[in-house]
Amino acid sequence: MANRFVVIMAGGKGERFWPASRLKRPKHLLPIVGDKPMLTQTVDRLEGFIEPKNIFVITNVEQLDGVREVCPSLPRENVVAEPVGRDTAAAVGLAMLLIKEKDPDASLAMLPADALVRDLSGFQKALDVAFLASEERPQLVTIGISPTDPATGYGYIQKGDSTGDYNETEVFKVVEFKEKPDLETAKVYLESGDYYWNAGMFVWSVRAISDALAQFTPKLKSGLDEIENRIKVGGDLNELLAELYPELEKISIDFAVMEKADNVVTLAATFDWDDVGAWPAIERHFPRDSNDNVANGEAVFEDCRGNIVVGEKGHLVALIGVDDLIVVNTKDATLVCKKEEAQKIKDLVKGLSPDRV
Repeated sequence: MANRFVVIMAGGKGERFWPASRLKRPKHLLPIVGDKPMLTQTVDRLEGFIEPKNIFVITNVEQLDGVREVCPSLPRENVVAEPVGRDTAAAVGLAMLLIKEKDPDASLAMLPADALVRDLSGFQKALDVAFLASEERPQLVTIGISPTDPATGYGYIQKGDSTGDYNETEVFKVVEFKEKPDLETAKVYLESGDYYWNAGMFVWSVRAISDALAQFTPKLKSGLDEIENRIKVGGDLNELLAELYPELEKISIDFAVMEKADNVVTLAATFDWDDVGAWPAIERHFPRDSNDNVANGEAVFEDCRGNIVVGEKGHLVALIGVDDLIVVNTKDATLVCKKEEAQKIKDLVKGLSPDRV
């Protein structure tokens, strides 16, 4: 539909996928799983549902050229760079301004750049339901993922009473957003059946999100209004972003709006989903040998179990007598760590010199 838009957030650093992921070419610009970059897969997933001219990507200045390179179907002007990162509420506000300029009566979806979804028809159906719900009344819609295990690495959404049915899919009022739980709490969430994983997929009308930002983050909304007003009198978007964007309030959309608003609803995704958040996730998507070793690249294992190897073409990685390791080899760096320590890669990256990040 002409008044439906999608904005993809693609400004992350992908630090947990170092050394393959770097500042200028992070996770979403790499084929971590599949034969295309994760961002390209996200854009392709919208084919036949949203026209390319209605798809925007918000990234950062370091990744601008890389994003345009992997999104050749999108108009160049639809890839917009934040001069500095101001967290997701500012990115949502910028998205709202971009779409409002096109159509103030439109609805827009905010999607992450790097989630893995293979069920395209299921994904598009859920997105259609979310759009229908956002178009019927001024509500903020989030697509939840039915949990398959008591995961502690995701935030959760607690659903309440049904608010309606759209295209044979039920939508529920959101009772509360929950932070990442400990294992025992996650088990309670799973057993109750009343919680979804928060996948960071949102749909709302321009008016609904504009009103929410004005109500809950008036300082941020004021800054966005100044950008909008100066564009109306001939100001250049990129110049205005460089001048004014760094002064916007830095806060996540969850904290700023979603946890406070009383018009938030959710629906359960029926499609497969994986946020592929760190190196251990890839073993869910590649074949294992008889000892549960996984390789994306050339590798040999001798007396080894449960290892993950990622290497570049033409470089053989050989492991002997080790278990549960992650080994990642690139042309200028090699990572070796225990799988259970994978979350510490982000801390390691913070201590590296800029030329290694």
